[in-house]
Amino acid sequence: MDAFLFSASRAFCSPLGLFIQIQGFCICLLLALGWALASYVRSKEIRRLKESTKSGNEFAFLCYDINDLEHSNQVNLPRVSVVMPLKGFGEHNLHNWRSQITSLYGGPLEFLFVVESTEDPAYHAVTRLLKEFEDHVEAKIVVAGLSTTCSQKIHNQLVGVEKMHKDTKYVLFLDDDVRLHPGSIGALTAEMEKNPDIFIQTGYPLDLPSGSLGSYCIYEYHMPCSMGFATGGKTFFLWGGCMMMHADDFRTDRHGVVSGLRDGGYSDDMTLAAIAGAHKRLITSPPVAVFPHPLASDLSFGRYWNYLRKQTFVLESYTTRVNWIMNRALFSTHCYLSWGFVAPYVMSGIHVTAALRLYFKGYSFGAAALPCTGLLLAGSLATCTVIELLSMWNLTRIEVQLCNLLSPEAPPLSLASYNWCLVFIAMLVDNFLYPISAMRSHFSQSINWSGIRYHLKDGKINKIERSKEKGPKFTDLGGKHLYGKKGAPNNGSFLRYLSRSFVHWRQPKKYDV
Repeated sequence: MDAFLFSASRAFCSPLGLFIQIQGFCICLLLALGWALASYVRSKEIRRLKESTKSGNEFAFLCYDINDLEHSNQVNLPRVSVVMPLKGFGEHNLHNWRSQITSLYGGPLEFLFVVESTEDPAYHAVTRLLKEFEDHVEAKIVVAGLSTTCSQKIHNQLVGVEKMHKDTKYVLFLDDDVRLHPGSIGALTAEMEKNPDIFIQTGYPLDLPSGSLGSYCIYEYHMPCSMGFATGGKTFFLWGGCMMMHADDFRTDRHGVVSGLRDGGYSDDMTLAAIAGAHKRLITSPPVAVFPHPLASDLSFGRYWNYLRKQTFVLESYTTRVNWIMNRALFSTHCYLSWGFVAPYVMSGIHVTAALRLYFKGYSFGAAALPCTGLLLAGSLATCTVIELLSMWNLTRIEVQLCNLLSPEAPPLSLASYNWCLVFIAMLVDNFLYPISAMRSHFSQSINWSGIRYHLKDGKINKIERSKEKGPKFTDLGGKHLYGKKGAPNNGSFLRYLSRSFVHWRQPKKYDV
């Protein structure tokens, strides 16, 4: 064993080993730099909010110019329709829905809660909620029926668009796990009014881990992506949980937004981002568009794996040849960087273990022909890791502060609940599993999303299977019950879950040729 450790440590000090480890240092530092730049953008918004408040505007969380709240300005605000595709009901849904329908937007506003059927647990929960607010908000439930040519979420969104008010100028698509700030809809609308060239406005969630490793893996997965949304303006990224668009783009099927989604669309955000790129349309993300996203308290590791599978599966869907090439590039780059991030930690573990064995055996580095370079590399990696974690902590701290300023009436968020040891472990676990999940998605070409199995062909959905018995009973992030009766939680191990998935993948399908 000692001979193996010493030889491995020496091998990792070769030119190739040095390259892999130095590359890992660079990945850590680039992540730290990206989060630092994102922190700068978010902190500018915090300073702007505080300065507006100090100047006497107690409603800075709604708008920076208090004159915009004058009645003469509010009556001219455009109509907005909020479309929320629902699936299941979980512990955070009522809180999230209340934050959405109690928006302080001053213009005409309607909410369309779209469900697959009246058997969905969300249907009865929303019905009770709307009865409570029936005299205060314009809202209704829409039953969309089953999708046949696209994902159920996209089907619900398109049915919601069909049912929106004829005078609606902007449509806002929200996931039901988004917790809005009182001024979020107003801020998004103001940007759309200011710049009519905007095709889509988007935002991004701030994950609030529940304490499980799975929840921290999801938080860690989202954090690198958050850089692309903290630009303070133009971005190439799009998050399907919050998208504001021109309603007329759907009425006229401009750029094929309706047909592109309806005819085989699996992912709403990837499809719309591809359309925006193909037609050189503008996507923006205002700095105030960051939303608290509480994760389920019982979020298991198996549910995290399901979520990761869905995230990697979107890269298998595409609309054009160019879109396919871009997705392949993202696929390859992400896989390479993920394992490029993990590999130096494995090597450093070998270096440190070999050095400890030398110490306890009483040997010197020279006697074992073991260079000191290994410990130097391990120390450098530790330094880079600390810098990276500090940068991640700082961005999270700033986003927590921003969310508290934007929702002054809500219970304040806190960093105290974050376990940074688990964050570090989640970084390794998530980056190790990402390429495995991506490969699994690539070779299977099918995914189970909220109890529905979708099969892709040429980047589009060509087969949909529904089975309550074979599918999950809970959604991945919110832990929502998907069916009328509460399903039993999965107590099996993650390895057993992977084994079952692998067996299912390898089984011949009746539609295979």
